[in-house]
Amino acid sequence: MSTIAASPGISGTASALRRLYFVRFAFAIAWALAMFTTASTLGPVAVTLLVLYPLFDVAAAIVDARATRTTGSPSLLYVNIAVSLITAVGVAVACASGIPAVLRVWGAWAVVAGLVQLIVGVTRRGMGGQWPMIISGGISVLAGASFILGASAANPTLTNAAGYAVPGGIFFLISAFRLGRVAKGN
Repeated sequence: MSTIAASPGISGTASALRRLYFVRFAFAIAWALAMFTTASTLGPVAVTLLVLYPLFDVAAAIVDARATRTTGSPSLLYVNIAVSLITAVGVAVACASGIPAVLRVWGAWAVVAGLVQLIVGVTRRGMGGQWPMIISGGISVLAGASFILGASAANPTLTNAAGYAVPGGIFFLISAFRLGRVAKGN
């Protein structure tokens, strides 16, 4: 592992991303725990949670874009914002059709958001702390494909969608810790 002499811009960006990643970890774990309790049906709580997750992703991408505007182009984050907004609406509509429809929308979102996360992580790897984001993006693509395929199962449930948030949250936590050195300017 190499030590990066961080410029004030990179150090500030790393510090902002570190805080954001800690928040994303906490949200993902809390959301997953709540979702696991309702994953068998599409009741009002499950629908609310399913719409809330991509909306939280929108808010996080906005914070990320603002924090990184001086150290790189946030254009992919804007793509993620648009895709996550469309997903929130798509999930809300899909909930009226049942769990298979939700899993298809959720899966498509996981694929696209995962690709964006992977590419953003690759472009930021010089900052440090991005390998967990790159790995997480790749896993998201695979998970999304499995959601789409799982929608055709005999009795699909939302359990895997709930579980999807846990590794993502853990990768955000690992990345937050790894960004600590960069944030301190080491």
